[in-house]
Amino acid sequence: MNTDNSMHSKGHASPGRKRRIVIPFRAVFKWLVRLRRSPRAVAGGFALGVFVAFTPTMGFQIVVAIFLATFLNLNRPAAIIPVWITNVATMAPIYTFNYWVGSLFWSGPPVAEVYKTLASIGAQLVTLDFWEFGRQLETMLGLSSTMAIPLLIGSVIVGLISAALTYLAALGIIHLILTKRRNKQLL
Repeated sequence: MNTDNSMHSKGHASPGRKRRIVIPFRAVFKWLVRLRRSPRAVAGGFALGVFVAFTPTMGFQIVVAIFLATFLNLNRPAAIIPVWITNVATMAPIYTFNYWVGSLFWSGPPVAEVYKTLASIGAQLVTLDFWEFGRQLETMLGLSSTMAIPLLIGSVIVGLISAALTYLAALGIIHLILTKRRNKQLL
């Protein structure tokens, strides 16, 4: 009679559990779509946030995203959310990959050396307070120019490609949500 409880006690995931994981993301996405902006502004905000996330502007990415979203008339909340892709835990691998891409166009130190440097910078950033923008900027600017140039080149390339893909995916998802909403209202 109570088969659902016995199935849950055996460690099987219920369909409701999967929904609970997906629903918060769906709710945030629907909230962003409901904002009084065009789907292009919301998708553009996501794309801008992804681009900024891949640039070596750790510590003040939110400020950059808000400024650029305002300047480009894009959705600011949508631009802020993807910025968190890069954080102290993901900084070294993401920026090392960006450096590797940039080193294909501009030579610099070996990738292993760059990873060690970026991991060290990440460790320094962990100890800083969230509001210490000056020290965060100083830490990021501590990169040598031989390392910074390939990193910037790679970051722009990876950021542009990621932003373009994000824009297309977000625009498709937004149009899908809006179409479902319109169809639901017609019924």
